[in-house]
Amino acid sequence: MLKRNHKQAYHWNKTTPFFPGSDTDTLTKNKPKLWTKDFITAAAINFLLTLVFYLLVVTIAVYAVAQYDASTSEAGLVTGLFIIGVLIGRLFIGRILDQIGRKRTLIIGLALFTLTASLYFVEIGLSFLVVTRFLHGIALGIASTAAGTIAAQIIPISRKGEGIGYFSMSATLAAAVGPFIGLMMSQYSSYSLIFTLCMLLGVFTLIVSLFVTVPPMEQPPNLDAKKGFRISNYIEPKAVPIAFITFAVSLGYASVLSFINFYALEIDLVETASFFFLVYAISILVSRPFTGRLMDLKGANFIMYPAFLIFAAGLFFLSTADSGVDLLIAAALIGLGFGNMQSTTQAVAIKLTPPHRMGLATSTFFIFMDAGLGFGPYLLGFLIASTGYSQLYAILSGFILAVAALYYFLYGRKERALASASLDEN
Repeated sequence: MLKRNHKQAYHWNKTTPFFPGSDTDTLTKNKPKLWTKDFITAAAINFLLTLVFYLLVVTIAVYAVAQYDASTSEAGLVTGLFIIGVLIGRLFIGRILDQIGRKRTLIIGLALFTLTASLYFVEIGLSFLVVTRFLHGIALGIASTAAGTIAAQIIPISRKGEGIGYFSMSATLAAAVGPFIGLMMSQYSSYSLIFTLCMLLGVFTLIVSLFVTVPPMEQPPNLDAKKGFRISNYIEPKAVPIAFITFAVSLGYASVLSFINFYALEIDLVETASFFFLVYAISILVSRPFTGRLMDLKGANFIMYPAFLIFAAGLFFLSTADSGVDLLIAAALIGLGFGNMQSTTQAVAIKLTPPHRMGLATSTFFIFMDAGLGFGPYLLGFLIASTGYSQLYAILSGFILAVAALYYFLYGRKERALASASLDEN
């Protein structure tokens, strides 16, 4: 009887939400509570981890040059190896996260994160700094994957899109606050103080994680039946199609993240460019509460197709910008587009996956997103030499529209069938 009611509660039809619950859950004041102590704690941990990441991104390359007389390519390696470490951390922790335990994995990841942050104080050469960055990235990959998986487990099923939207806002805020703090501290304090702040934030998140309550998850039979090397032990196959869409759109955003300052120099809008990511973040913060709820009620397609158009429009607007107002309008459009696509695709990846593989789905999503953001600048760098920045953004605008067509074939046209089948399995 319980099994039959479970399937009825989550049956897909034109009138039920994307992550359906009862009418009382979704349309009345009795809907399940989202802002619990544990959800807020997981989001706060994710915010602080991401803040440290962005704080160091804008300062560590300059530190490598100043402290170790590193070349430009060596400074880039110091920055880039961190992202590679994150990818490796996510790749391997996704498989064993549920075997270790989600809370235990979070604590281990945060302990490693704090320990590796302390290694920045050891000044014995550039090679050691490179190793430190790599290990720090692995620790971040472990901790952030665990935090994201715990948050996804805590969020009520009928508010999954809304909850993940709010959770990912923690990273959006960090992406705006982290670079600001890093640049300010690099001008008015010392690198030693920057590293001290990073280590203290690690200690704080470690202490806070001890108070997170993670509900027990019933393990399905034969969970460990597949021994040996299998791709499915490291990557969740059901999440790959939507994760690949995330990878593709992340390439477009990587061009903004990496080259906006160079482009601003070219069009003489450096002063305005300093506000670009602030406007980007505000745009996401204003829209996420609505888009997450709309996804739950209307489905992912209702958010994704307009977001593709808005993101493409933002890149095209950026390619033609000749004033500060144009630049900031482009920032707002890119925030509305890419920012909401990011949370929506993450929600879809988790939605399509059985609960006992939620950790793998979360790591799969972030692996593809980090790959797009990490390798995008390198790949797009080959185009810039022949296109220039303005034309690159125009080309990427068309590329995003092409990805919209790919999304239709990989997920959009069969959204309801996939969601219904997944819920039956769960």
